[in-house]
Amino acid sequence: MNTSLDCIPCLLRQSLDAARLVTADASIHERLLREALHWAEDMDLTASPPAMAQCLHRRLREMTGVVDPYCETKAWQNRVAMDMLPRLQAEVEACSDPLLMAARLAIAGNAIDMGSNGRLTEQDVRQALERALEDPFHGDVEQFRAAVFEAETILYLADNAGEIAIDRLLIDQLLPRTITLVVRGSPVLNDATQEDAKRVGLDRMVEVIDNGSDAPGTILSDCTQDLRDRFAAADLIIAKGQGNYESLSDEPGQLFFLFKAKCRVIADLVGQPIGTQMLLKSRGAPAPGRAPAARTA
Repeated sequence: MNTSLDCIPCLLRQSLDAARLVTADASIHERLLREALHWAEDMDLTASPPAMAQCLHRRLREMTGVVDPYCETKAWQNRVAMDMLPRLQAEVEACSDPLLMAARLAIAGNAIDMGSNGRLTEQDVRQALERALEDPFHGDVEQFRAAVFEAETILYLADNAGEIAIDRLLIDQLLPRTITLVVRGSPVLNDATQEDAKRVGLDRMVEVIDNGSDAPGTILSDCTQDLRDRFAAADLIIAKGQGNYESLSDEPGQLFFLFKAKCRVIADLVGQPIGTQMLLKSRGAPAPGRAPAARTA
């Protein structure tokens, strides 16, 4: 998707939130914001919002020398999610539709997003997970269920720290299929990296790779050739989070987006209220020469 004019204030807020995490020096805050305002004059609105955010966060790291401004934030988010995981696992095991329950909890975990809420607290995280089944839900559930049944290889594009711990619930439902979990290649916002996947034990469940990119989404042209090859070959791609939706919404194939609609731009695009849990199949044209793999029960 293209960057909307309404995305610009959000990108500016992100840059200021991140700068304040790094330093209390108001002169750096001002300098970064002035640079961002100047840069916004020539912003390429045909690019996706994650591409714009990538540029801003790179500049922040250059100015401050801090590689991962959200390091401490991600640590507590992983801890809180892991603390809640056993109870959530029990709820999945006890319900009549464990695949859907795990998917909805994984989507609820997408609330752990510092891009949309720079003041996110532990209480916010706990409430989001505790009320997972109370939030409105809209999705292509039966198409998703059928795609999972038919798939032999699944590419799972992760999004945020904390959220990645809750992804374990859905990944457990997808096993024993061959699953590759994809994280960011470098720190950006509170997006999950290899370190986060290891902290929540996903490296012991599935293969974990990084995409080689520092964008808060999946910009295929900015990713490694290995990631692009796996993306093209996978029977099913599960893309978590709004950033992945923003950067991949026009891609074809067996691609499903699991995210919370967290802003007016996305809510209007999907035609659902802000806060809705979304499970959407890509509306891109079918990939040429691709057919889903047959799978027997």
